[in-house]
Amino acid sequence: MAPHRPHLLLSPSSSLSVPRRTFLGHVAGGVAGGAVLAGAALPALARAGHGGVLHAPAVVGRAAPSKPLVMLDPGHGGKDPGAIGFSGTYEKHVAEAAAQELSRQLLATGRYRVALTRASDHFIPLDSRVDMAQQHGAALFISMHADALHNASVRGASVYTHAHGASDSQTADLARTENSADRFGGPMVHGASPEVQQILASLVTEETRKGSSHMAQAVVSAFQSRVQLLTHPHRHAAFAVLKSAQIPSVLVEMGFMSNRLDEAALRQAGHRAMVAGAMCNAVNRYFASAGAGLAG
Repeated sequence: MAPHRPHLLLSPSSSLSVPRRTFLGHVAGGVAGGAVLAGAALPALARAGHGGVLHAPAVVGRAAPSKPLVMLDPGHGGKDPGAIGFSGTYEKHVAEAAAQELSRQLLATGRYRVALTRASDHFIPLDSRVDMAQQHGAALFISMHADALHNASVRGASVYTHAHGASDSQTADLARTENSADRFGGPMVHGASPEVQQILASLVTEETRKGSSHMAQAVVSAFQSRVQLLTHPHRHAAFAVLKSAQIPSVLVEMGFMSNRLDEAALRQAGHRAMVAGAMCNAVNRYFASAGAGLAG
């Protein structure tokens, strides 16, 4: 395929903005370590009483349980463009725009806190993405992609969970491509060796595997009536970004940059909003289901 000159995915009229602030430490329950807590706001101070003394607000009854934190992971970024479509669309831009839209929709439900591993165009090693979710107690991790395949005729969305072996050769190739992303980080970024990755994968608890599988099934169910799917849309392989031992994790391929129709659809804000809406429904189903609960 002849090289194409890349251009920005979004025009000013179709850009998606989500109010967000970055906080360090424990300010307003913010997320440190580079993650961005979407929709965060600083706590209001109690009004000053006589003499200018600040008084803490009265506490009535029990405090409401903490909302679960959903960590969204827009794939690639910075020097790693991800897949490049026929018209020059960068996967990294599609992933970020879709994650911002999903963040907006999740926050609008009032049920969740949402953080993004990146909210701008910069490179993040795979291990750092997993570390962000673990360090801040995410209840669910969703990595968002739109990769490329050798077969340009293949189109449709799919969802992936972690497993030692791949469900099929196409998924094995996809996992190898994704797991090689750290090469863009240069000599200072070293991904775990296959031996270490196998050890880390063995630490994933059965409960986490079940949670990941349940979330994958929720995504497939939510997509079925709204988004075209691959045949056998729930697949698995040893994706490095899904190796968290305690956090249910899925990787969602919203379509493939290698397919002209998928690329054209994902360039449209309306289509991305529809995909995000289906994913928001899947998150709601996941947390509402028996056994998942709403504890972060």
